[in-house]
Amino acid sequence: MSATRVMCVMRAVPGTLVTLALVAVALTGCQSGSGSGDGRLDGKESTATRPSGYGTVFLDVKECSSFGKTSFTEVPCTSERAAARVVARYDGEVAQGPSCPPTTDFVLHISETRPSSDEDGDGAVPQGYACMRNLEPPHPGDPGGGGGPRTIVGDCVYGAGRGQVRETACDGSGRKPPEYKVTSAVAARSRCPASTALYVQLGGTEPVGCARPV
Repeated sequence: MSATRVMCVMRAVPGTLVTLALVAVALTGCQSGSGSGDGRLDGKESTATRPSGYGTVFLDVKECSSFGKTSFTEVPCTSERAAARVVARYDGEVAQGPSCPPTTDFVLHISETRPSSDEDGDGAVPQGYACMRNLEPPHPGDPGGGGGPRTIVGDCVYGAGRGQVRETACDGSGRKPPEYKVTSAVAARSRCPASTALYVQLGGTEPVGCARPV
């Protein structure tokens, strides 16, 4: 199943601005993702329920995870089992923490565990999340890739009704063909070019995505 995203949008109408319905969803502001659960393919979010094989920090930056659908393990990046590399790692919940880097392929949620012993001796793995990048293509988090936990410049979307758009691959390989492409990110709608047909909420320091028809 292809990864999908729901985003708050405001359509640009000549002579006026019409705000479409906003939907409160999880992850980054007004976005929500769903995927197959297999992060290497097109999953946006996965959950590590059985941390194992970890050192001082389970899945620290530059370390690698195995394939998985319901759980992941840390493995050497040179292992044939290695599927993705950690590009950023944070404690706490995604909603309260920093955003993953723009080209993150999927987010791995790490549940808090308190095993009887671990390698650093504190007997605990805190709740957190790891921003993952596949070791090999495909990379859904790349611009136009149709997935990833963030919408970035170069991504394409299609109208999903009720004031929502969903991300899809710009090359037309997704379940739905692209209708708009995010061509720039700006601090305010007034900074979008005149050709803008849709405003897409991106988050970050430049939270407005200026999108044009494709």
